[in-house]
Amino acid sequence: MAGEQGLPKIPNLQVAELKFRVQQNPQELEHLKADILKLIEEDDMLPFYQLTCKELNWKEDATLVEKLEAKNKAELEILDKKISDTEANLGESDIRDAYMAKGEYLCKIGDKDACLSLFRTILDKSLALGQKLDVVFYCIRLGLFYMDTDLVERNLDKAKGLVEKGGDWDRRNRLKVYEGVFHMYNRNFESAIDLFLDAVSTFTSTEIMSYDEFVRYTVYMAMVTLPRVEIKSKVIDNDEIQQRLNCSLPDTKQYVTSLYESDYASFFESLFDVESFMKLDRYLYKHYRYYIKEVRIIAYSQILQSYRSVTLQYIADAFNVSVPFIDKELARFIAANRLPCKINKVRGIVETTRPDSKNYQYQQLIKQGDHLLNKIQKLSRVINL
Repeated sequence: MAGEQGLPKIPNLQVAELKFRVQQNPQELEHLKADILKLIEEDDMLPFYQLTCKELNWKEDATLVEKLEAKNKAELEILDKKISDTEANLGESDIRDAYMAKGEYLCKIGDKDACLSLFRTILDKSLALGQKLDVVFYCIRLGLFYMDTDLVERNLDKAKGLVEKGGDWDRRNRLKVYEGVFHMYNRNFESAIDLFLDAVSTFTSTEIMSYDEFVRYTVYMAMVTLPRVEIKSKVIDNDEIQQRLNCSLPDTKQYVTSLYESDYASFFESLFDVESFMKLDRYLYKHYRYYIKEVRIIAYSQILQSYRSVTLQYIADAFNVSVPFIDKELARFIAANRLPCKINKVRGIVETTRPDSKNYQYQQLIKQGDHLLNKIQKLSRVINL
């Protein structure tokens, strides 16, 4: 993909990712601190540096603070002077550009409050639809930078409203990635995969992640949401995804192909890599236990679908684990009604029970009907009052 089509990395989400990794695993501090400080200094990020020192219990470097403060002050003075000059001598377009230049700088250094205040001022001015969307996208990225979910959600709603009024092709596709990331962060994996698959062939949002990262997220979301036949058609047979899997994501390729090809031992090995990645990922760390559990259930369901009964030893050998481990695993998921089978410990086999789909639908209808009646009764009491 052409990274040149992406917007400037303002704010630079990489430094927020590195900071998060240190927060999750303090042992990484020694080899990541230098990288964090380098990125902070490159973008004159004094507000972010001071916040990082406070959150990570770093002692502030007085020399660095003085240096960054001087740079921030000098640049803001230049930008404020440009705003004054354009307001006195030039037209609306130049005035808007001058304000945007200052807003971009405040966003770049991580001054969240000042940046949002200025962007609100800019949005109150006369702007074309595309320019309004660009400002809203800055606010979304700033929200992702600080993981301010309320800020992200409010601006996503604004962006969707603006796009419906006639956003161009590039901004529509960019919004799909932004919205997909937010859904992924909130464990709405079904909505995330729909948006990610729509954006696979048109991805240009390198301001928030690389294309390799985007493909990894797309595969992870697909594995836990799509049926096997759709994983084949939409992921494994997708030329854009395959190109990245073959070139730079061999671990992700093994993860998706091993489950599809029923190579369960390799699949379990891949799960260790997936779990390690998710634990240190800003968007997925909250969900890694849920995610790993769900894909294990998918794998167990897949192997059990082929048999009326199968030995525990066979399943254990397929996954390259011990019989006691697989016995405990299956028992837990059976008890939670997640696997349609039962274990015969005397014979050492697992017997699958084919669910009656019509009876299941009937039970679901009754359950949902009772739920609806309860809501109507509660509503009627409120109306009567």
